[in-house]
Amino acid sequence: MNTRIIKVIIADDHEIFRDGLKLMLQKQPDIEVAGEAGDGKELIALVKEILPDVVITDVKMPTLDGVTATKHLTEHYPSIGIIALTMFDEEDLIVDMLEAGAKGYLLKNADKTEIIEAVHTVANNEPHYCRLTSQKLASMVAKSRFQLHLKKDKPEFNEREKEIIQYICEGLTNKEIGEKIFLSVRTVEGLRLKIIEKMDVKNTAGIIIYAIREHLYLPKI
Repeated sequence: MNTRIIKVIIADDHEIFRDGLKLMLQKQPDIEVAGEAGDGKELIALVKEILPDVVITDVKMPTLDGVTATKHLTEHYPSIGIIALTMFDEEDLIVDMLEAGAKGYLLKNADKTEIIEAVHTVANNEPHYCRLTSQKLASMVAKSRFQLHLKKDKPEFNEREKEIIQYICEGLTNKEIGEKIFLSVRTVEGLRLKIIEKMDVKNTAGIIIYAIREHLYLPKI
């Protein structure tokens, strides 16, 4: 059985960061780092030459920034999955990247497992929201022009599930939710997984963005 190899280009103006990311990704048997760029202009030229499956790009780069490069790549190569790399305090830029055509984003302190997961997710043309997403950022993404890959048939949520969705959006842990509604942590975990499956999302950030978009939760910020 042939495993599909995902070709990735990394764009970041910090060479040490690129080297670390490249080293980590190249240890994956189904990921090939096919090129590196130090700015948006180099990135566009490399994409034209290599035609990768996924681009991981910093937002702030010299010569041509990530948002401008993403707009160009989305227009000319819409099938490529672009992942925005940002610092924790760049919420506005993350939204700009998603609206420009990125399919996901990662904060630069995301762990190795999530970075690999994000590459696989966007390579399958699905959105990836970083697990470290704040409620403020989730609310901004939900209210942006970024289009979610929503199921055509909208799922129904019972009252207990809606209650848990509210608490998840408010930032409560499974233990805290269990204490509020008198359920075991394991039961809450099972209900959370069921909500994730119904929404067709990957993590808590996905739950919050979906809930705000579908008016299941009204953010206080």
